[in-house]
Amino acid sequence: MSDRSRRAADRRERPAPEAPSALPLPVLDSHVHLDIVAGSRSTEAGADAGRTAVGDRSEIVAGSRSTEAGADAGRTAAGDRSEIVAGSRSTEAGADAGRTAVGDRSEIVGSDGSGWSVEDQVAAARAVGVDRLVQVGVDVTSSQWSAALAERVPAVLATVALHPNEAPRLADLDAALAVIDSLAGQPRVRGIGETGLDFFRTGEDGLKAQEHSFRGHIEIAKRTGKALVIHDRDAHADVLRVLDDAGAPDTVVLHCFSGDVFFAAECVRRGYVLSFAGTVTFKNAPHLREAAALTPPSQLLVETDAPYLTPMPHRGAPNASYLIPLTVRGLAEAKGLPVEEVCQGISATGERVFGPW
Repeated sequence: MSDRSRRAADRRERPAPEAPSALPLPVLDSHVHLDIVAGSRSTEAGADAGRTAVGDRSEIVAGSRSTEAGADAGRTAAGDRSEIVAGSRSTEAGADAGRTAVGDRSEIVGSDGSGWSVEDQVAAARAVGVDRLVQVGVDVTSSQWSAALAERVPAVLATVALHPNEAPRLADLDAALAVIDSLAGQPRVRGIGETGLDFFRTGEDGLKAQEHSFRGHIEIAKRTGKALVIHDRDAHADVLRVLDDAGAPDTVVLHCFSGDVFFAAECVRRGYVLSFAGTVTFKNAPHLREAAALTPPSQLLVETDAPYLTPMPHRGAPNASYLIPLTVRGLAEAKGLPVEEVCQGISATGERVFGPW
């Protein structure tokens, strides 16, 4: 077993962190993968839970837990993020799984019976003041699942998209974009994402497909009037180039903001919203705290990107929405503002971006 695989196995065995003290005012988690969190509590014996429990949902575990590339997400430098990747997401079996009733799929379990239901995740988050969640799709299957979940669970809204690292893997990218377009019109789907550019995971051969997909999502967001949620990894200048060329939608969110204060200033100038994850609390990420300090409350969101990017002091442990208070307090410290004021700003921005729950 490689060092990375060993560290990934160690992370799976770590107990979930204790809940932090509740926030004084409620906030939202603007970016979470409830499906992956539910499957990520499986042991190594249940590493194929995505396939065995829910009909070829391999992205739940295979892309984020069993590949070496995604194994080290919790310990990488700020902005260095494991991706949710699996070629089998677009299989017919996976697409059928996405269409099944959410009631049958709200708890995704490992073959050993482990798991953490969506209902439990929502309840744990609510107990610490995180009363609204945005469940994010990354391919056809998870986008269908996300849209259906949002229809059933009042605390959850959905976004739908093809992750930038998914685009080059698809045999018929335009057909997949058409499915995303059809989902985008649902009333509780409030965002188009995560889409964008990722120059870290995808090689030169896949960049044309990434940009084509990104442009397709931009058009869907503009046509539907919904927020565009961007994944940007090692691609700051090109993300801005494509947005300028295609024409940005009215609302743009930079998910898991990873740039420095200069990139933040450019995004703020353009009116974009910056969403900060647990990386803003990492000791090796002063540039993120500088970026957060510069960002006006009206353009600031907070997220987990769970199960990844767990905030300090639990870096490397499993992440979930109930740990948002740690990141909110980190943002308040970086901005030199009372926690209550930061909570108010996050909630107001969330409602403006995604609408009422």
